[in-house]
Amino acid sequence: MDEMKNKRILIVDDEYELLNMIKEMLLNEGFFNILGALNCKEALKAAQNQNIALCVLDVNLPDGDGFSLYERLREFTKAPVIFLSARSEADDRLRGLGLGADDYIVKPFLARELILRIEAVLRRTYMKAETISVFTLSGVKADLENAQVIKDGKVSPLTPKEFIILKKLYENRNRIVTFDSLCMAAWGEGYYGCENTLMVHIRRIREKIELDPSKPKHLLTVKGLGYRLVTDDE
Repeated sequence: MDEMKNKRILIVDDEYELLNMIKEMLLNEGFFNILGALNCKEALKAAQNQNIALCVLDVNLPDGDGFSLYERLREFTKAPVIFLSARSEADDRLRGLGLGADDYIVKPFLARELILRIEAVLRRTYMKAETISVFTLSGVKADLENAQVIKDGKVSPLTPKEFIILKKLYENRNRIVTFDSLCMAAWGEGYYGCENTLMVHIRRIREKIELDPSKPKHLLTVKGLGYRLVTDDE
C-alpha cells in the first residue's frame, strides 16, 4: 500500500475548514501528494495541469455541482472519483454511482471511514495482479495492462469501473462470476443497490469488446446468477 500513498489526490470542497481537515487526515496517514480546490473552476485547473490519481468531490459547490464537475473531468481523465455529500437521498447516491463514480459518502462521516474508502478505491484501481494480461475476443484486443480495448483499429479506453469489472471477469474467465462478487469488486462493501448500475457498466463493456453487443458471444449473462467471460483461447 505504500506505493499507493504516492498517488496524487485532489480534494474538492467549498468548506475551507473541512477541506483542510481532510488534507491533514491524509497527511497523517502517510499520503503526501494532496491538492485542494474550493470550487469547480479550481478543480478543473488542477486536474488539467496535474496527473490526478483520485478525486474526492463534494456534490454541492458554489459554481456548479459535483455531478457536472465529474462529467467535465471525464473529458480528460479516468481517475476514480469518490463523492461527498450532505444529502443522503437515494436518488443522489444512485445518480453518482450511475455516472461511474467509485464511492459515495454522506456527511458527516468518520475520518477513519474516509481514509479506508480512499485506500480501498486506490487498491482496487491501481494494484495489479499477475493475471492482468492482453487477450482477444473474436479479434477484439482487450489490453488490461493499459486499460483499453482495440476494435477495428479504434482504441477505446476503459473507465476505472469497466477496468475492475472486466479484470474480475478475466481472472475468472469461463466461470460464472456472481452479481455480488462483481459489485463487491467494483464498489466495495457498500455495494448494496448497485445491481442496476452494474448492468449499465456491463452494457458499456459489451459495446467495446463484442462485435455485436446485442448478441454477445463472450460476455454472457447467466440468468439469476451473474456473468461469464468466454475467451477465444479456452
